[in-house]
Amino acid sequence: MASKLLRAVILGPPGSGKGTVCQRIAQNFGLQHLSSGHFLRENIKANTGFPRTLVQAEALDRICDLDLVITLNIPFETLKDRLSRRWIHPPSGRVYNLDFNPPQVHGVDDITGEPLVQQEDDKPEAVAARLRQYKDVAKPVIKLYKSRGVFHQFSGTETNKIWPYVYTLFSNKITPIQSKEAY
Repeated sequence: MASKLLRAVILGPPGSGKGTVCQRIAQNFGLQHLSSGHFLRENIKANTGFPRTLVQAEALDRICDLDLVITLNIPFETLKDRLSRRWIHPPSGRVYNLDFNPPQVHGVDDITGEPLVQQEDDKPEAVAARLRQYKDVAKPVIKLYKSRGVFHQFSGTETNKIWPYVYTLFSNKITPIQSKEAY
């Protein structure tokens, strides 16, 4: 049986929950999740760059048509708190948050026991600049997708409260393989 192809982009500022939403979409709808953040970090290491700009959106348009573009609209204070409390396990990409998803042992990955790190750009002094930069870069991208009629915005402070709305939107485009509660 052939599976339906659905092309969607999830936009949002750093710390907005894009990774969590994408994991849930992939799990609930049997879709593949390609993370631009992962590609960005890999390209920075290789000194090749990977912009999240209008130019990138236009380049993507030349490759394929998008079915959905979603943005996660999260208040600045919530993002600042999330980012400054975020720690990662670099080899796996597992993300912990000291408030709502802490590691079992402080500073140590639950699976491997290896140390967790806080990325330089997640440190409190860098967060405000990152959020301002995102807003400036995202504005023309959002305008482009609004004009195409594929844009949807979800606002809130908790991914768990935004998720049911994202699930419903995707359910209207593709049949889920499991219920929204099964995450």
